[in-house]
Amino acid sequence: MAKRGIDFMGKRNIFFIVSAALVVIAVAALLLKGLTLGIEFQGGTVMTRARAEGVDTEVVRDALQAAGVPDAANAVIQPTDDGGFIVRTAASATAKAQDAFAQILAELGLPDQDVNVTTIGPGWGANVTDAAVLALIVSLVAILAYVSIRFEYKMSVTAVLALFHDALIVLGIYALAGLEVTPNTVAAVLTILGYSLYDTIVVFHRIKENATGLSKRSFMDMTNDSINEMLMRWVNTGLVQIVPVIALLLFGGETLRDFAFAMAIGLIAGAYSSIGLASPLYAVWKEREPKFQALKKKYEAQQAK
Repeated sequence: MAKRGIDFMGKRNIFFIVSAALVVIAVAALLLKGLTLGIEFQGGTVMTRARAEGVDTEVVRDALQAAGVPDAANAVIQPTDDGGFIVRTAASATAKAQDAFAQILAELGLPDQDVNVTTIGPGWGANVTDAAVLALIVSLVAILAYVSIRFEYKMSVTAVLALFHDALIVLGIYALAGLEVTPNTVAAVLTILGYSLYDTIVVFHRIKENATGLSKRSFMDMTNDSINEMLMRWVNTGLVQIVPVIALLLFGGETLRDFAFAMAIGLIAGAYSSIGLASPLYAVWKEREPKFQALKKKYEAQQAK
């Protein structure tokens, strides 16, 4: 039987090299630069002032230093869409943070209005971190269990490897870009795992169906045909997922932008990994079974005639 459509399995080594390179870059970024954790994870203060036209970030930083804000040189200062600014500092004492921000406004010549100061203690941040790690571990264990029961353990292992691949790429880009990791980022990563798993399960389900009574083609060719059979569904699903996320990224404002950015990167990585990593890995592993090795030799001998 002739191969149909795109030869994904024939290009599997290219996919593996690309995935390995992306993972190495991501791990290197995480080890060398590390993640920039938001105050929700390490404690600190967020100071927000709306409508402060004409005030740039360097002026705000100078005002922070003049007010004696701890570690002002490393404070994160972001302009907002309404012309204001958001300041994130390591200060975790509420009264001192409010006094410092009042001095900053006075230094900038701004009235004490449209202001919000939120302080989070380091203990609360540690709880958020622990909860995020626990949620990730529970999610991965549940995925392993479900896919193993519903399909087989080889599918569950390759599916989880693809999920690690997707999460590492997202976190690696955050580390490279120096973007702040917030609870929104964690929510986005967990959401990405769900979308990525869905894409992978759809392909795995077709592979399982086509593997029943397989006798006239190799497991590798059957996997390739299965991916091509699901290709338009894969494209349509990907478009439906990415379009609203891009809209959020462009028009969602400051509060949704970090969530949308992580989602956009993760959706692209997840769509790729379902056909470029999980399925080829599973096919390579499965074809090593004696039954499918014999079928491969039989199929190759038929083609040689």
